[in-house]
Amino acid sequence: MHGEQQYGYGLWTLVVLNTAIFVIFAFSFTKPKTKTDWRSFGAFSAFMLALFTEMYGFPLTIYFLSGWLGQKFPGLNLFSHNNGHLWEAFLGSNINPHFHPIHISANILIVLGFWILASAWKVLHAAQQNHSLAVTGIYSKIRHPQYIGFIAIMFGFLLMWPTLLTLIMFPVLLFMYYRLARKEEKDMENEFGDKYRQYSKKTPRFIPHFKELVNERSKI
Repeated sequence: MHGEQQYGYGLWTLVVLNTAIFVIFAFSFTKPKTKTDWRSFGAFSAFMLALFTEMYGFPLTIYFLSGWLGQKFPGLNLFSHNNGHLWEAFLGSNINPHFHPIHISANILIVLGFWILASAWKVLHAAQQNHSLAVTGIYSKIRHPQYIGFIAIMFGFLLMWPTLLTLIMFPVLLFMYYRLARKEEKDMENEFGDKYRQYSKKTPRFIPHFKELVNERSKI
């Protein structure tokens, strides 16, 4: 942890490449069409850009905390890439940060988020093709799986590589997704009327009824 003395930043090609990969990957699962879709996708893209800028380009958080970190962890090369995994420094772990339980948990959240996006898109795309309401698959468990997918991915990256900017952005984006979800619900109610109202009564907005999930799993 203390032996790497190289400067691990200024890698702007990696900033652009990683941002493009995750944004394009998310775009392939969401295919934004409406203004609401583009706003939610744009917010996610901005979060990814801010994250990878600090991960590979310019470590603003490390610079901001360098005085305190230097006193707390003397001899630690703050600007090696591995030590940018702040959990490793904070917890004093000698585990390779890429194999740390926190890093692994973050990866699980990111994969789960993309799985939710993919599952939601299949149902939503079929419903749009038929000009009907999406109520099957993951939409039978929660009304806004696409937002939960984005949030899971962002929280995973926030857990993996916490930065001041993404820590500020995350609660703002949570509120934004909540507002977008409410607007989307009004639009769906105007379009589908009682059918959507009945659907919304029995289907949670963001958090599924875990008792029902457990019961379903027990029947398998």
